[in-house]
Amino acid sequence: MVSFQDFINKKPLYYKEIDYKRIYIAYDILKPYIKKPKIIHIVGTNGKGSTGRIMATLLHQQGVQVGHFSSPHILKFNERIWIDGEDISDSSLDKAHTKLYNILSKDISDRLSYFEYTTLLALVAMEELEIVIFEAGLGGEFDATNVVKKDLTLITPIGLDHQNFLGNSIDDIATTKINSIDKLAIVGFQLYPEVYRIARDIAKSKNAKLYILEDIYNKKEAKDIETITKNIGWSYYLYENTLLATNALKILNYSYDINTLYKVRLFGRFYSIASNIIIDVGHNLLASNAISKALTEKYGDKKIVLIYNSLDDKEYIDILKRLKKHIKRVEIISIDTQRALDINLLKRELKKLSIEFSLFKSIDSREDYLVFGSFYVVEAFLKFYL
Repeated sequence: MVSFQDFINKKPLYYKEIDYKRIYIAYDILKPYIKKPKIIHIVGTNGKGSTGRIMATLLHQQGVQVGHFSSPHILKFNERIWIDGEDISDSSLDKAHTKLYNILSKDISDRLSYFEYTTLLALVAMEELEIVIFEAGLGGEFDATNVVKKDLTLITPIGLDHQNFLGNSIDDIATTKINSIDKLAIVGFQLYPEVYRIARDIAKSKNAKLYILEDIYNKKEAKDIETITKNIGWSYYLYENTLLATNALKILNYSYDINTLYKVRLFGRFYSIASNIIIDVGHNLLASNAISKALTEKYGDKKIVLIYNSLDDKEYIDILKRLKKHIKRVEIISIDTQRALDINLLKRELKKLSIEFSLFKSIDSREDYLVFGSFYVVEAFLKFYL
């Protein structure tokens, strides 16, 4: 039997059309053969990965056996399945793959998409744990992770992204994401007020218990958390994600120690890999708003060099407009994906915006850099840098 890596690397990452029934058929076959931990589901546009990892780390530090399934990875697939403080090993991946493949059969395993198969693989790999935090990949209602019953759903900030799949308005996108809730959910801080209305309407229609973070968080504890996150060097949006994570744990009656926030590792989320280099895997307008605030917190009016590229379905013009006041110049880095934006289009818009640009070649120790635009951008940069 081929290794997991050889098997999964043959699957395409993107499909023009997806059969949304096949993941449910596959899961129905798998269910009798695996144990079922508590499931926390995280949906939203931004902050899913960091919120999930904060929750997972706080639980792990309390001795709870916990796993975190996230996507995409930056350098290696193993990053997607985090178990009790560590990325899954190659041998554990192969063991889970062998079990899953044999249960599903060659025909079904081969027909599942990359994300569908790895979603089920994560369930197999983490079946012995007490609690599993599952991050939706795209959307919510039709996402592969929605195949499981959830003990709690977290709704992180919702904005415009993946409109070709999710809809062209906040109403459409929020409805698709929040329709994934089962019987219990908490809504984090939102930029768009209509998200709260949609969440209340959907919760009512499903007879689900709904918590709104801004209505329930403890202001004294929030002040303590804000102090800790500032000491760590996190930006304000990570403080808000932390509040969502801790209040979700309260809802599920799990204890935590906020001082163990110092042990959280959020690689790729406004993360300093050197004194003059910050990397961030954000890729949409909502993320650029958060990055703009974070840059102001860190640098004030000082300008930085933006190492950048974009996928062709992103709002790259609006993102560059939002970040323009922080940018000394843009250095365009090549990314290895068929979805990369045409570099000539990017150059043309940079000229229109009067932003100086060049192709990325090297790092100057006298400059401050932000690497931003997508997971592909950060991956390309780290391969060069490391």
